[in-house]
Amino acid sequence: MQKNNLAALAACVMLGGCAMTLPVTGQSGDGAETFTGSATGYADGAGNLTITSNKGRKCKGDFVYVNRREGSGTFTCSDGSSGPFTFVSTGMRGTGTGTLGGKPFTFSFG
Repeated sequence: MQKNNLAALAACVMLGGCAMTLPVTGQSGDGAETFTGSATGYADGAGNLTITSNKGRKCKGDFVYVNRREGSGTFTCSDGSSGPFTFVSTGMRGTGTGTLGGKPFTFSFG
């Protein structure tokens, strides 16, 4: 991370109320459904993920960091399906896994 970005991030965290939004891509375990969207993390360790699939399914999930690098949450989708997810983050990017309607999916962000 460049010095300017690091300084801005540090100031953001110190002042509170800051958010960082990153792009998200993912796919179902069998590769039949792909997802794109965004993840927004807040200075307090909470955040949300919003994804839309190539089949028109829209899912929203809230998450919390359980430590400095790992977080977990739950998705709820427009077709009534839902499921938990977990992720590992470096702060600017990361990867995650979960289930939607009992079927596995993976995603990455940043």
